Amino acid sequence: MEIDWATLRRLRAGFLEGTAGQHDYWRSVSDLAQYDATFAQRIGWKWDFVLNDLNRLGWQPPAGTLLDWGCGSGVASRACLDYFGTPQTTELGLSDRSQLAVEFAINRAREKYPDLPVRAGFPETVDLLVVSHVATELAQRGFDDLNEIARGAQAVIWVEPGTFPASRQLIRLRESLREGFNLVAPCPHQNSCGLLAVGNESHWCHQFAEPPPFVFTDPFWAKFSQTMEIDLRSLPVGYLVLDRRPIEALPNDTVRVLGRPEILKPHVRLLGCGESGIREGIVTKRNNATEFRKLKKGRYSSLQRWQCDGQEITRLSSVSESSKPETDSAD
Repeated sequence: MEIDWATLRRLRAGFLEGTAGQHDYWRSVSDLAQYDATFAQRIGWKWDFVLNDLNRLGWQPPAGTLLDWGCGSGVASRACLDYFGTPQTTELGLSDRSQLAVEFAINRAREKYPDLPVRAGFPETVDLLVVSHVATELAQRGFDDLNEIARGAQAVIWVEPGTFPASRQLIRLRESLREGFNLVAPCPHQNSCGLLAVGNESHWCHQFAEPPPFVFTDPFWAKFSQTMEIDLRSLPVGYLVLDRRPIEALPNDTVRVLGRPEILKPHVRLLGCGESGIREGIVTKRNNATEFRKLKKGRYSSLQRWQCDGQEITRLSSVSESSKPETDSAD
């Protein structure tokens, strides 16, 4: 497919200016195809990051129907179906204010999953609700409507850009729904969000996904990066995963690292969210050279276990499915 750079610039301008939610920005099927081949791929890489995080936690979506709300080209539902497989999904529903988008997403889904029932609109019941990159387009009414849809689902995966405004939207949804759901990710606890505490107003919940390695050797993506002035290395992502089913509690010393570590000469500073709230921790080069080097090179999991002496993290380990059952006494 030949890329129409003018179309991509127009679409991106609407997203960046915050005007995309004021009207239907899809003018043609070609618009959606251009988007699906470019911007949607970057969103797909964020979904891969989130789904890998859920896999590390041992989480699986409920069997049954899947609703992709605000589906656009359908990249979110395709990411889930590719990752978890289609046998457990009985029906895919695709919903968007744009009929063009719904038709495009239906055609892509039917082409890719010929044995899966696909429909426009809502299934009779919603087992898994997926939502992607809609926060900047939601007025209060739209947020309230989506909140009600989420209340009727068994599980929710909502992925957004890792921006401060999107983080606040996700926190609003989290606090509204946490009494009826278990918080799967990114939260390592079931308490009120620590970012709402006084003194944390400047922080927000976000991590960084990584694009697949081929992106950095592919001539097309090099041209895309240069033409659209987008740094392909930077993929900030915010997300929220809720489930009505019971989940296994993480160890009490588990924290989710927010943002990127701050690399200083004598130590690395981390901002972590845990059961006790938001706190800073440091890993010193002198006392923990191995972890210091890993953090400096960006080789770390955002879900960690900390043992601290004051502010200094004396022991740091990544949380994986195999380490989840460990008890505090094992340390």
